[in-house]
Amino acid sequence: MRTALECEGLTKRYGGLLAVDGLKLCVAQGEAYGLLGPNGSGKSTTIGMIVGVLAPDSGIARVHGHDVWRQPRQAKGLVGYVPQEVALYPDLTGRENLRYFGRLFGLRGRRLAERVSALLDVVGLADRADQLLGTYSGGMQRRINIAAGLVHEPSVLILDEPTVGVDPQSRNAILESVQRLVADGMTVLYTSHYMEEVEKVCDRVGVIDHGRILAEGTPEELMGMLAPGGRTEIEVEGDVRAAEAAVAALAGVTVTAHRSRLLIAWGEGADRLADVLRALDGVVTVVRTEAVRPTLEEVFLQLTGTSLRD
Repeated sequence: MRTALECEGLTKRYGGLLAVDGLKLCVAQGEAYGLLGPNGSGKSTTIGMIVGVLAPDSGIARVHGHDVWRQPRQAKGLVGYVPQEVALYPDLTGRENLRYFGRLFGLRGRRLAERVSALLDVVGLADRADQLLGTYSGGMQRRINIAAGLVHEPSVLILDEPTVGVDPQSRNAILESVQRLVADGMTVLYTSHYMEEVEKVCDRVGVIDHGRILAEGTPEELMGMLAPGGRTEIEVEGDVRAAEAAVAALAGVTVTAHRSRLLIAWGEGADRLADVLRALDGVVTVVRTEAVRPTLEEVFLQLTGTSLRD
């Protein structure tokens, strides 16, 4: 499959701080790729170098083979960038904002008018197109912000936290718009702190921290890292601590107790549930067992740590 976006050895320092550390990234054409990382992980710096607003100290970023810094006109013309903050004019209407950004990219006349109308339909704001942007809700402004990033018909769309601070209905509308774009062949690089969004929208996910990709794969592949063999929740009656100790004595099995429940996990290989139940026999009464699917958030916390940092 053709590569749409790639980074090789991308590095950026701010004084003594190594913000991005030899980062390697490859996104295929038509793929939705989620970039997850805590505050200060290097996400924003990476995006800044990809879109050409930050110069790397070393390394290369390419869009469809065009070097972002050596061939800026070709590379930047292929990228649509939607920043975290709404970068539009409140004293212009939604339509006027899109026309303005279209003209910056050289669109004129009928082509510009048709493109603006099509994008207003894509983001579901055709009925509000001729109202001032300042009268829009936060969610509506973010939807127009996405349309502005698409007005020049890019092949790669970079969405940096596109749903921050919006209501659930607007978030759902934004996610549906992104899914339609990907279904139509758009390549998307998507950053978010909402794990359920990334799981819903993205084909593959990369977890970044300290300026490096720590793990990469489909959401299912990443979630499988926590318990490649299986994971089961067991509800018990009796001495939960004694039950925890009995299961902890089994080789290759991990257990966490919480109130009347035990969370059991094991590595690759044979199903260990039968061994666990035998260990619990005579110690507690097993009320219920249920296979439990790991979450992307658990993977994220395991890879990046649980402590808050800025």
